[in-house]
Amino acid sequence: QVRLVESGGGTVQPGGSLKLSCVAEGRIQSIDTMGWYRQTPKTPREMVATMTGGLAKYEDSVEGRFTISRDAAKNAVYLHMNNLEFEDTAVYYCKADGLGYYDGDYLIMGNHYWGQGTQVTVSS
Repeated sequence: QVRLVESGGGTVQPGGSLKLSCVAEGRIQSIDTMGWYRQTPKTPREMVATMTGGLAKYEDSVEGRFTISRDAAKNAVYLHMNNLEFEDTAVYYCKADGLGYYDGDYLIMGNHYWGQGTQVTVSS
């Protein structure tokens, strides 16, 4: 009944920019936290940026280069990535925590969901 749909990945040169988008689809009632995580074949999935209400948190290596934003009306979260580095190459996943949705007449609360992932490649 709920899925997260990501878009915006691609290949960019070092120093370039990309914008990732994620929309939660379904009969959404509320979402506590939305965020972005990334993973490579050699590293575990790590938090990149999250936003709860208006409070944003960032992984140290992206602080000042990436900006997370949310559109509550659209159940969407975005990640503006600037000054991209080789080390930013990864599959980026959107996550929604504390999501409530309607299943028929029932309100299902407190679950978390992951998007399918979108590849970001920084290459010269």
